[in-house]
Amino acid sequence: MGKWVGVMIVVAGVAAVALGCSQQSSGTAVVIEDKVYTVTPASMTVKAGIVTGEITELKVAERVEKGSGTVVSPAKLTGTLKLKNSSTNQAVRLITGKILYIDSQGQPIKLAEAQTEPVIKFATYGSTERLDPGQEASQIMDVDFPAEALKAKKLKEIRLELAYIPSPYKEETVNFTVVIGGQ
Repeated sequence: MGKWVGVMIVVAGVAAVALGCSQQSSGTAVVIEDKVYTVTPASMTVKAGIVTGEITELKVAERVEKGSGTVVSPAKLTGTLKLKNSSTNQAVRLITGKILYIDSQGQPIKLAEAQTEPVIKFATYGSTERLDPGQEASQIMDVDFPAEALKAKKLKEIRLELAYIPSPYKEETVNFTVVIGGQ
């Protein structure tokens, strides 16, 4: 019986310490908010060879701690990329889209070391990978954005480099004679 009392006292002591620690750490909650930067123009028409389209709903957002302004989540460029194969006789296999942020001197702005290269990957073996003549595809963009580009008059342009493979597209008709049995 004496052993059980000792164990109960130890358990009660551990519980009291745990409760005491959790009460001490519950101070004021940190409020996180999205800081949104407008991109002008917010939409534009694009053309790369036989691929045309538009980029819409462009914006840059980062998550910051309210009050202190400390960046909690680095800036991201978001929008929608709509592409169309404007060729009449070639199919297009979309590979990737690479985004470059260009400064006022025409040089690429580097991302922070922790950020990933802003690449748009199109679906593999899916409906948006291949565009037959006249077909369209839509892709959501959500890529890292350099903090340096948020400074006034630093960013001059955003460049989208599309990689695609065109291939001849033909539609032909084949007729064959048949006979239905029993007639």
